[in-house]
Amino acid sequence: MKKIGILGGVGWASTVDYYRAICEGAGAFFAARGAGSPLPVPPITIESVVQAQTRALRGRPGDEASWAGFDAVFREAMLTLERAGCDFAIIASNTPHARLHAIREGVVMPVLSIFDATAEAAAQTGAIQALVLGTAVTMQDRNYAHVLAAHGISANDTLPQDEIAEMQAMIDENFYGGAASGAQDRLLRFCKKHAEPGTAILLACTELPLAFPDHIDDVSFEAGGFLFVNPSAAHVAAALDLALAEEKAG
Repeated sequence: MKKIGILGGVGWASTVDYYRAICEGAGAFFAARGAGSPLPVPPITIESVVQAQTRALRGRPGDEASWAGFDAVFREAMLTLERAGCDFAIIASNTPHARLHAIREGVVMPVLSIFDATAEAAAQTGAIQALVLGTAVTMQDRNYAHVLAAHGISANDTLPQDEIAEMQAMIDENFYGGAASGAQDRLLRFCKKHAEPGTAILLACTELPLAFPDHIDDVSFEAGGFLFVNPSAAHVAAALDLALAEEKAG
């Protein structure tokens, strides 16, 4: 099995869920092949950054230089994972992926993009339009829109700033720390305001899927009359495919 590096801490609740999902997914794979207990899981190293620090270091949209401090923290964490012998890495958060082009400068090991994994999952639903929900950075950035477009899916990324601020507040108030108190109702109300029929709603903050605990590991699912895509689950599936590639080939 290949060794996985997880860059976490943004926030810690989603980091825990990534670790759990990778271990459970690997366990299910080997159990189906008749392996006995304890079931094998890939070797994993976690490097956790401090969210209070990285939030303060966020730059301004369109101003590359303003992101230098943010990029440096994540780049050093990625290099730490590389020095730990990881074969590849994933970032257990959507927001830093907007800076992935800068974060992985000088990093040799592969870094799996959550954008690519999510776009492929959204395409498999048959949707031709998507609503991207996440932090202010994710919703203001056009990375998801560009990658989705390559799969024939248009992204509704034109929400006004007050609505983007409402989504950021929802994440901070209802999701940080893994509690997800009152989250599902508030999230569904937001979707009713902004999602047209047939839209795939991307839960593009790794804590948003906590609103749907029965679907936490589902790459796509329906709830409240809406079609959702879970980027975290898609990202984990891509990581497992790579980590277990030799075992699957055998």
